[in-house]
Amino acid sequence: MAVAGASAARQGPSAAAGGWLGALERTSRIGTQPSRILPRVVDELGLAHGEAPALIGEQGTLSHAGLADRARRYARWALAEGIRAGDAVALLMPNGPDYMAAWLGLSRVGLRVALLNTNLTGASLAHCIAAAAPTHLIVAERLWPACEEAAPHLPERPRLVRADDLAAALAHCDGGPFEEREERAVTLADTALYIYTSGTTGLPKAARVSHHRVMTWSHWFAGLLATGPEDRLYTCLPMYHSVGGVVATGSVIVGGGAAILRERFSARRFWDDIAAERCTLFQYIGELCRYLLAAPTHPLERAHSLRIATGNGLRPEVWEAFQARFAIPRILEFYAATEGTLSLCNVEGRVGAVGRVPPFLAHSSPAAIVRHDPDTGAPARGADGFCLRCPPGEAGELIGRLRSEVGSQRFEGYTSAAASDAKLLRDVFKPGDAWFRTGDLMRIDRQGFYFFVDRAGDTFRWKGENVATTEVAAALSGAAGVEEAAVYGVAVPGTEGRAGMAALKVGPGFDLAVLRAHLAAQLPAYARPLFLRLRAGFEITETFKQKKQTLLAEGFDPARIADPLYFEDAAAGAYVPLTAELYAAITRGAVRL
Repeated sequence: MAVAGASAARQGPSAAAGGWLGALERTSRIGTQPSRILPRVVDELGLAHGEAPALIGEQGTLSHAGLADRARRYARWALAEGIRAGDAVALLMPNGPDYMAAWLGLSRVGLRVALLNTNLTGASLAHCIAAAAPTHLIVAERLWPACEEAAPHLPERPRLVRADDLAAALAHCDGGPFEEREERAVTLADTALYIYTSGTTGLPKAARVSHHRVMTWSHWFAGLLATGPEDRLYTCLPMYHSVGGVVATGSVIVGGGAAILRERFSARRFWDDIAAERCTLFQYIGELCRYLLAAPTHPLERAHSLRIATGNGLRPEVWEAFQARFAIPRILEFYAATEGTLSLCNVEGRVGAVGRVPPFLAHSSPAAIVRHDPDTGAPARGADGFCLRCPPGEAGELIGRLRSEVGSQRFEGYTSAAASDAKLLRDVFKPGDAWFRTGDLMRIDRQGFYFFVDRAGDTFRWKGENVATTEVAAALSGAAGVEEAAVYGVAVPGTEGRAGMAALKVGPGFDLAVLRAHLAAQLPAYARPLFLRLRAGFEITETFKQKKQTLLAEGFDPARIADPLYFEDAAAGAYVPLTAELYAAITRGAVRL
């Protein structure tokens, strides 16, 4: 049973020093062995840990030896199919042990594996498929209808492979060790995965993730968490994201432990799972911690073996209450972007901070905060044309300096060259330098700790997902009677991130019920606007861009807004008028969003 340890602000220098040293030790030699990629490390783990569990899912378990065997079967299937090195194969599969086995095996033989969001359908899914241009698309049976909806929107259709049919084919493939003649010359520098991120503007983009980055992520966090064979890490985060699919799973299996995989989060069964599976680690996003804190008392909520909860997005107002109520000895918050050139880790446990860059890592992970111009959406520049650094306490956009050498801090970009270029900021502090734009507004204190403030640009986070306002606006514009739409995120007291809100100019044929049905068919649940505001028109800039600052400032408060307001009431299954009484209930947390 866990006991309440020191507060997160007083976790002590020994834990911090051990975390940094462990991370450095486990990653220091990665670059010296270019052919030692994670799929081959899994071979080593299979020999070292044998039948000890590696991935424990709801429908089955793979031991370390079993994971190595299963991955090799996927690799040999790809070779038998004649899929060429450098080609892409897409996965549309739910969380489970086979998910990781698939991308490990396919990437081992030089394929680029695109991890598709299982919430997407229709044109949105088609866009992500087209961005990777896969030759094959492996689809779980229950997600087959989503592919059929996407098919008419695809310029070129990949070969669809039903996961059930593939499982039968894999049974006939050899799972034994690779012979030298079977190996392809795949190295750390090669692309292993395409992982999708909304970035700060536009539709989802397929970020290139090299084998070097996969190795660094898994081993860096293994060092920070000091994972060993006795560890079991609980994660219900989607495996198509970098944290759920690589960091959480990779960090514990490279230590010889096991990842407990769940398809979705359940506050009701969470502590039963944690206790039954003897979990020592928990991978969170802040919203999950808030849900647990709001849930009724559970008899097992302190009778667990958790030693660390690690993740991102844990807000200061939740942090200490979460840690104290559930007797979590240590919180390890971090900040990173899939395609980013820097990461921040709060190894010291400073409440509310996303992390810092210790002095001994400043040379390898250079970061800066520059003043942000909300009117242009770009960093502000001084009279000399260079960007302006923010002093401690002032919010600005976090940027990371580009490095040209191969490694986890190298900007590997997207499948779209234009999208890659849009993330770069040039001539920042001197002529010719180049930095990566995170699109996140942060502030730094005098001790060097970074604190998240908000998203810059057109993307906001809700329910742990990035929501691109342009994609939501495009879906709204296709609805009957909608003439113009402005989409933005609004803060709701007591929740993480920002809830979607849309201001609409509407005409003949507009109907709230029809709109709701249209959005349900076009967008995943987390991207659908929770609040609607009907307007006669919009203010625009001289470059014909909508002015959203006033809309953002007014939020969804009916006391400040004369326009008709509506709220998507999940219980009623409809958009309902947002009255003062309903607004009060939402803001005091009496309505579940």
